[in-house]
Amino acid sequence: MTDSIASPLVIEPGEAKIGGSVILEASPSGVAVVLINRAHRKNAFDAETIAELTEAFEALHGADHIRVVFLRGAGGTFSAGADLEWMASAVDWSEDDNRADAMGLARMLKALHDVPALTVALVEGAAFGGGAGLVAACDTAVATQEARFSFSEVKLGLTPATISPYVVAAIGPRASVRLFATGRVFGADEAKSLGLVEAVVADTAGLAEAQEAFANEMMATAPGAVADAKRLVWDVAGKTIDHALMDETARRIARRRVSPEGQEGVRAFLGRRKPSWAAD
Repeated sequence: MTDSIASPLVIEPGEAKIGGSVILEASPSGVAVVLINRAHRKNAFDAETIAELTEAFEALHGADHIRVVFLRGAGGTFSAGADLEWMASAVDWSEDDNRADAMGLARMLKALHDVPALTVALVEGAAFGGGAGLVAACDTAVATQEARFSFSEVKLGLTPATISPYVVAAIGPRASVRLFATGRVFGADEAKSLGLVEAVVADTAGLAEAQEAFANEMMATAPGAVADAKRLVWDVAGKTIDHALMDETARRIARRRVSPEGQEGVRAFLGRRKPSWAAD
């Protein structure tokens, strides 16, 4: 494994410090953890951190043995969003420079969104601005009771533009307008009611229990089917249920039925045995 972000990363069991700010761990059973390791900056991200997260997420695209991915921050904070020093350096940039810089964040979020395995944000402390965007870009999230969230960009005269597709998909347009426009801080219970997080736990011990529960749950699922199911959701969301959509969904299930996973899963069920991907 390499610590250079310029080289392709191969996911193997163990720990890889991708650069100065991101650690990727993978277990032999296929559980991956991506840790933002900037506790001294409340895990706020700069251009380097964004590049390192992008590399980690893109590496997970080709890691067929990974069953579930957990995203968390070090030191009791998920992510405070953009690093103030990074923001200060951009004050005098041109619009074109800012656009190129923002595309880095947009690519990172898309890389997270497109990870084939189930992605779970484990949130404690602050998840502000882009940090809250990371939560929304994951498939699901669990937060501690004391976790706090905010889309605070308007208080700086900005907008949460790059994170908006994921936030709107997670909580809907009306709630997004309210939270984007006010920039107010809200708690874990409200985040759950909005759909930004799935569950609220008492403390970090509860996060560990939730992590173990998700990992155990995903060991019973076929990795390829999970990836296809994730794509299915985004491909049918908002579509009119017409003949074209019916035909497409019929083709997808037919393809799955004749796939090696589909054949193994059904034959295992009929034979009253565990399929090859299931944990012992």
